[in-house]
Amino acid sequence: MFLAGWRRGSRYRAAALGGLVANATFGFLKASILVAAVHAGGGSIGGYDTASIAAYTWLSQALLGSVNLSGRSDLATRMKDGSIAVDLLRPVDLQTVTTAQEVGRALFALLPRAVPLILLGMLVGGMRLPVDPVTLGLGVVSVVSGVTLSFLTVYLVAVAGFWMLETRGLQTAYMILSGFLAGLFVPVTLFPAWLLAVARATPFPSMLQTPIDVLSGRLSGIPAAQAVLVQLAWIAGTLAVGQLVTRAGRRRLEVQGG
Repeated sequence: MFLAGWRRGSRYRAAALGGLVANATFGFLKASILVAAVHAGGGSIGGYDTASIAAYTWLSQALLGSVNLSGRSDLATRMKDGSIAVDLLRPVDLQTVTTAQEVGRALFALLPRAVPLILLGMLVGGMRLPVDPVTLGLGVVSVVSGVTLSFLTVYLVAVAGFWMLETRGLQTAYMILSGFLAGLFVPVTLFPAWLLAVARATPFPSMLQTPIDVLSGRLSGIPAAQAVLVQLAWIAGTLAVGQLVTRAGRRRLEVQGG
């Protein structure tokens, strides 16, 4: 299922190019604003200097095409039109299959979208990445974990369709909340203390902010390993909740029509 998702992602090359252009455009806009804020702060703001804020900017844009912060998924459509009944008849676990396909597609998107944006950030944005293989290895693990966690969480949004006739409102609320608390607009470390505590009580920073911090070298050594362990803990938690919700939903599912 993972390979099927990977192949599916490789078919939409024009869409990948369009996403790359859009992410690059917003990358330049975002970088100009945040770098200006750093300069206005005397060369540092919240522990970020020009190079580190550039790394945050371009890595957040690079990962945006793979980390699902929109709340949308094909599963939600199948829940609404009733074809989920066919999925539940298959001798495979719905959560595992759905997540494997989505993660495969999302990880392929790193090649045509993330890699060029990272190179662009290094060439023109002043971004620096660590060369330590341990840090880079942890960064790769963190990225894969963040992508996986995002789709496991979106799965929970989709299976709310077992109880709701329409989940688009829930998807919109998820998109607004996840983008803000994941660190898409500004690093969560710039939040006030109370808001930072709220963000860290959710899985959202582990989807985007943590991969950025680890991959950029802002977190290294033991703190980086601890951050990855937090991601894995969230993955285990969302897996368990997803299994419970799916089993409960199967018992009350009604599909009308034929």
